[in-house]
Amino acid sequence: MAEAAVVDAKTREIDEQRQRALRALLARPLMTADDRAFSLVRAHADYLRTWFARECGWVLRIERGHARLAKRTADATDATRGAREFNRNRYILLCLALAVLEREDVQITLARLGERLMVEALDDQLVASGFVFALDRQSQRRDLVAVCRLLLELGIIARVAGDEAAYINQSGDALYDIHRPMLAAVLAGDRGPSALVDARTLEARLEALTADNPAEGEDARRTALRHRLTRRLLDDPLLYLDDLDADEREYFVNQRGPMGRRLAEATGLVAEHRAEGSALADARGELTDVSLPQQGTDAHATLLLAEFLAERLRSGPNNHKAGPVPEAEILAFMRDAAREHRKYWRKATQEAGAERVLAAAALDRLEALRLIRRAEQTIEPLPAICRFRLGEARVTTQTDLLSGL
Repeated sequence: MAEAAVVDAKTREIDEQRQRALRALLARPLMTADDRAFSLVRAHADYLRTWFARECGWVLRIERGHARLAKRTADATDATRGAREFNRNRYILLCLALAVLEREDVQITLARLGERLMVEALDDQLVASGFVFALDRQSQRRDLVAVCRLLLELGIIARVAGDEAAYINQSGDALYDIHRPMLAAVLAGDRGPSALVDARTLEARLEALTADNPAEGEDARRTALRHRLTRRLLDDPLLYLDDLDADEREYFVNQRGPMGRRLAEATGLVAEHRAEGSALADARGELTDVSLPQQGTDAHATLLLAEFLAERLRSGPNNHKAGPVPEAEILAFMRDAAREHRKYWRKATQEAGAERVLAAAALDRLEALRLIRRAEQTIEPLPAICRFRLGEARVTTQTDLLSGL
């Protein structure tokens, strides 16, 4: 009995280690050797490679100094994903910066990177697209620093000396080491530039770079279906049946129970299945890249708007078939909410036009969480938003806090 208990404890320990390693790779698919989970990833390399290949069709490469999970997004056109506070210009700068670093020696200064980027920005196609980059404006130096900080976060460069904030103010510079193995591992696709020869639009290029090889035969077709659905369950907050094509829907309706249990067991996520779709919930919040704010004006405004949209959805025919809500109604609702809660919300919400800022921030979060769908000047609430309902608010004053001491 004692021996069996030891074996069971060892098995549980291995399962927990594999789960932690798998979750870490899902959260940080480009992982440096300094990552706290890297030793677990190396220890369970064979299991992890096999699991990701079987369940997702993703390749996992583990080197001495880093690991790279070549994730393929289920929807390459999803604009709610990506680096925080990155816009079109910053993404262009990021791509150009990677190209510059590829041609540099072992180190580079922030000033030199900026100078090289100005040269790259003179490319005819970039100029024709309206992209402009110069270092005489603080806003563009901020864009460059934002790119560098992302590269630092990814482990592609490492700061040796200096300060990015000083560079923004034109009072200093920064020096970086370039980590070439990490730089080489950035691109996760297995298709080269030749795949873009016939692609003329951004959407076509994304499709060409991320598309899977055509499935030949019934078994290969079913495997490709399972991979696509698994990727969406692992990457997306919610998977709606209405978003699936006929083949995907038929397969998922029949297999989502076993699929959910298998993924939940491996990842520690909790499978939730409802009539409208499925989700893998993360009670620990480790794999949640976007969440609703917990407190403050933005949190309250977002929850109020979610409840407003949920009520609109419930009020429609068949409880879940309400039509889109015009943005003008949402702005009016947010304006009224700011007036009603002016004693508790930040002062800026009482300024003219503040409802647009509040509404935009709230809608961005709700869209990223798959609770709404945006269209031309309208918002479509999606079924999962009906799970949000505000309780009675309790305002805690400083006197209340002191009385509890």
